[in-house]
Amino acid sequence: MPAWYEIIRVGKVPYGKGVFAIRTITAGETIGKVTGKVIDDPEYTSTYCIDLGDGVKSLEPRGPFRYLNHCCEPNAKLFLHETVYEDGTPGPTEVTVEALCTIEPEEEVRIDYAWDIVGAIPCLCGASQCRGWIVDPEQLPKLLKKQKKLTERDKAPQKSK
Repeated sequence: MPAWYEIIRVGKVPYGKGVFAIRTITAGETIGKVTGKVIDDPEYTSTYCIDLGDGVKSLEPRGPFRYLNHCCEPNAKLFLHETVYEDGTPGPTEVTVEALCTIEPEEEVRIDYAWDIVGAIPCLCGASQCRGWIVDPEQLPKLLKKQKKLTERDKAPQKSK
């Protein structure tokens, strides 16, 4: 696998930094391995942390993959790989970024954050199929129902005292 700096670069986007292809990246190609500090705390949160799938551990990624932005129509995805030491004991979970489709040079590499409903925020990705929220697609109906109830409550006439 080539080094990440032969495949991608970090560049400016209107809202901070993003990751961009240097060359054509083919569908299924591994773009790189995400490295960083593993945090063993279920309450830990940050702007960049990646849930390692056990509900307890998170990965606080280093650059360049720290700057992967969200898109409701992603062109890349994070994959978790369980590792095993030579003696057969479980090793640390590894995270890679892989292309879902062909990514052209200078195109931004973006993933679907698919956040839990608790952390959902409005989405401004601009994709034609944007969900309007950075949230797990399976949780979107529940979030929209919750938002509708809040809107209806806010529009209801207030009782005078």
